[in-house]
Amino acid sequence: TSGTAKAISASLATLAADAGWTDERIVRIRDEGEQLAGAPAAEGAYGRLNPVPADALGGHAYHTYSLVAPDGSVEFQFRHNVNGRAVYAEGTADAVAYLAARMAEGSSKRLYTMVDILEGGGMTD
Repeated sequence: TSGTAKAISASLATLAADAGWTDERIVRIRDEGEQLAGAPAAEGAYGRLNPVPADALGGHAYHTYSLVAPDGSVEFQFRHNVNGRAVYAEGTADAVAYLAARMAEGSSKRLYTMVDILEGGGMTD
């Protein structure tokens, strides 16, 4: 499970006052047939998850986060879907260029986040 999925899930659990949240409750869909079809949503949630395109099966990140009312009458969902690995490679290249520029400037800072890179204009088209 990705660090992004774990972090967002933990934040949503805090919003929902779910003190019993653990990463083990994250539902992982690894079966290709279910990924292609759009797997059924987790128990207590509505509908189906977005289907993954066949050409993205080798590299994708489809995450759906749900907050469901205790009586099941209301559900809030947040989704982010990534097809392919190119966006990760491009982000890594942008980060390396950003860090190289900071080193060339003589920056004494040694720890950066992707937020630093975004705020500094380090992401390219």
